[in-house]
Amino acid sequence: MTDSMPSRRDVLRLGAGALAAGVAGCSGAPTNQETTVATTDGTTTGDPSTTRSGDVSPYTRVYRESIDSVVLVRTDSGQGTGWVYDDAVVVTNEHVVGPAEEVDVRFNDGEWRAGTVLGTDAHSDLAAIRVADRPADATPLPLADAAPVVGQEVVAIGNPFALSGSATTGVVSGTDRAIPAPTGYRIPDAVQTDAAVNPGNSGGPLMSLDSEVVAVINSGGGDNIAFGISAALTERVVPGLVADGDYQHAYIGLSFTAVTPAVAEANDLDEARGLLVVSVDPTGPSAGVMQGSDGTAFVDGRQVRTGGDVVLSVDGTTVQTFEDLLSLLALQTSPGDTATVAYLRDGERRTADIELGVRSET
Repeated sequence: MTDSMPSRRDVLRLGAGALAAGVAGCSGAPTNQETTVATTDGTTTGDPSTTRSGDVSPYTRVYRESIDSVVLVRTDSGQGTGWVYDDAVVVTNEHVVGPAEEVDVRFNDGEWRAGTVLGTDAHSDLAAIRVADRPADATPLPLADAAPVVGQEVVAIGNPFALSGSATTGVVSGTDRAIPAPTGYRIPDAVQTDAAVNPGNSGGPLMSLDSEVVAVINSGGGDNIAFGISAALTERVVPGLVADGDYQHAYIGLSFTAVTPAVAEANDLDEARGLLVVSVDPTGPSAGVMQGSDGTAFVDGRQVRTGGDVVLSVDGTTVQTFEDLLSLLALQTSPGDTATVAYLRDGERRTADIELGVRSET
């Protein structure tokens, strides 16, 4: 018998059968057949998470090592993300838990646990939740010891729009940012990333490729711009929330503006450096010691502040930006410490010892 070419009707019938089988397979039980994925060089690999060399993608590895420790945090008013900090504590954002004293926590295996809010700090937007009897796979995630660097690859893991266990990738876009806190103050030492962050990601970990938490995701939704509370600030604040229910931030009682070339010209300064004191809190620790700006001038058509002390350093550390000063106070000082401030007044270099106070809640 000789071979014959299939008719057009035969081809259509065979194609329809194959399509029906494919659709049915989407809802059926998985088979034992190994999945193959074609690569650009024509070879195949059995696992879509592997690279051409056969290694698991670094993003997949971080996700697999971390996901069991990432949780969904739900309150009566909303939900966000959290992560296991130690054997009985989950960390999330203060704005996720709000005024709640009890929350529901769901782990990656689908199990729910009751959580008790141990403490919150609106100044850093951090909260600590006690969760008893966590699943064995939900092990604590380590905080990164080293500060992240711009260009470093990171993975954001969380529950955006209630899509549980989502991962997005990107790089560290900036460090030492000062971002808005719920209190109206600024959160210092923040980490900026271009990893996609959306509502529901708040409180989740921003992971390094070493599977360490470099930041606690705080906000996002801009054009490839999101922020997180640094591991260094988290490491200072959370133990206080666990032990005492709150955390006290050092307060110097000054507001500043950067000394730009225009400010330097208006104030007869030799160079643009330091921070010009704009105002002094009359009830704060710097009252009667430091002097604020008392005038304005126009330089090249722009109004700038004049008068006031120019802060050059604190405890021997040069401060060029407001972010420098905020990070120094947040990470290296505590209320009650005495800070030595070097400053210029009327062109003369001076120093003053200021006993730091406690930042108010508002």
